[in-house]
Amino acid sequence: MSGLDLSPDALAKVTAEIAATAGEYDRTGELPWAGIEVAHRAGLLTATVGTQYGGPGAGPRDTARILTAIGEGDASVGLLAANSLNTHAAQAAFGTWPAHYYEDLLRRSQEGPALVNAIRAEPELGAPARGGIPKTTAVLEKDQWVLNGRKAYATGGTGLAYHVVWAVEPETQRVGHLIVPGDLPGITWINTWDHLGLRASNTHDVVYQDVRLPADAFREIPRQPDGSYRDPAAAAGPGSFGHPALYIGVARAARSAFAAYARERIPAALGKPIAQTERIQSVAGEIDLQIVQAETLLHGALLRLEAGDTTILPELSAIKVTIGRSVIVATQTAVAALGNPGLSRHHSLERHLRDALCIRVHPPQEDAVLLASGRRVLGV
Repeated sequence: MSGLDLSPDALAKVTAEIAATAGEYDRTGELPWAGIEVAHRAGLLTATVGTQYGGPGAGPRDTARILTAIGEGDASVGLLAANSLNTHAAQAAFGTWPAHYYEDLLRRSQEGPALVNAIRAEPELGAPARGGIPKTTAVLEKDQWVLNGRKAYATGGTGLAYHVVWAVEPETQRVGHLIVPGDLPGITWINTWDHLGLRASNTHDVVYQDVRLPADAFREIPRQPDGSYRDPAAAAGPGSFGHPALYIGVARAARSAFAAYARERIPAALGKPIAQTERIQSVAGEIDLQIVQAETLLHGALLRLEAGDTTILPELSAIKVTIGRSVIVATQTAVAALGNPGLSRHHSLERHLRDALCIRVHPPQEDAVLLASGRRVLGV
């Protein structure tokens, strides 16, 4: 990977630089451009650009390491990076973008950060992984697609260079994605994001009104044998571990924050740092255990996939859920042990806890995974 330094020291430097501004962006809710610029300068936002396009072609394990490092600095930057890296990785594997649009995205990425995201959820439908057809429409008029609709939870907001919009062609009921430059006329952002965590991710609503696109901008999602559509996010796949990786970074940040506080806190009645007590040492061990478990599951699964072990495929969704549980337990354990200081906005642990809880909303979600796994086990 020429020009891409993924050494532990280089990634630790990225983490520290991004973390320096994370708290302020969490408070303001503005796009975390300082952290995004750090990731861009390190070449991390384009690490998964395929070698056929002159990119480094980073694989899933290196991508996971990148996103853990970024997420440890700022979860919002990690989410923005994950969405862009996932898009480049998909293009490297399947090449579905129109050539002129992808060339433009790569050109923009050389000039500065060029964020891209799949825009899928809708106010009425919710998450498409739960099933259903989008209300957002793409109608072919002569040699142009005309896009209309409203999307929810569109992470990246006005910072997106490109949108990959999930839509239906109403006449034929074909469902697919439209590649949409973010600066086209007819795109309006509605500031709806006021969330518990990931507050700087700008996951607002967006309205598309008569947005016109070339005929090659639409890519249909393949149908199932029965003619239906199955949302790609309904089950975890080999390329879906970017989001869990960034949240492992959040848990690592919580571990560091807990350790720093424990070393510095000297109660008058104790006369020494609480880090020297067995209770706090045991808590630190529990936090570490949960993170070790999550990281081992993540990289162990990716190693098995690299080795061609397809027997793990039905288990990937359960692995994603287990990683999420470990991340949340690690951060909750740190906060609970410190009491009020862990819940104060003067301490970063409070932010890490809020961000960690957001792992639950990424598809596939826990209830759907447990149901599917149970049916598989029972042969139902």
